[in-house]
Amino acid sequence: MALIYCVEDDNGIRELITCALQSGGYTVEGFPNGRDFFHRLQKELPSLVLLDIMLPDLDGNAILKRLKAEEDTAVLPVIMLSAKSTEIDKVTSLENGADDYITKPFNPLEVVARVKAQLRRYRKYGAAPKEEERLDIGGLSICRQSHTCTLNGKPLCLTPTEFSILWILCQRRGSIVAAEELFQQVWSEKYL
Repeated sequence: MALIYCVEDDNGIRELITCALQSGGYTVEGFPNGRDFFHRLQKELPSLVLLDIMLPDLDGNAILKRLKAEEDTAVLPVIMLSAKSTEIDKVTSLENGADDYITKPFNPLEVVARVKAQLRRYRKYGAAPKEEERLDIGGLSICRQSHTCTLNGKPLCLTPTEFSILWILCQRRGSIVAAEELFQQVWSEKYL
């Protein structure tokens, strides 16, 4: 069973998310601030993090950058939850390493669906072990099931979304991949 951490200072929203995810079969732990979240993170890593941007002690993007900078949490899927809905807010979080961005108000069923999609990409959601698919291109080596990637023998830290994009592009090397096709394969949504 996947463990989800929800970092959200609004008790009502945190409880709504927790209830929706528990109904979906997940174990959920909620945190009202970054300090409590990082304290718990030292004891156990989750399968995914839902992260608000506007928190009382730390900015969500600062937390995100810290997660992506640490070796143990660099590939941990992170979905941002925020009332900030401008394009620049979304782009900033995605560039900082977020795997998805959901604006408030949101439908709890959509949150559950997006969590499932990220966990599928991360290969922790109900995936049976398979023979390792591997691509070697020059000094680049990519292992699909373990989500590992090295360049000239040095590990690369990629988010699940970055890994998916790299895998598709390397798999189709020498061919043009339309943006619409790439979007649909990576995010499993229709390109608008």
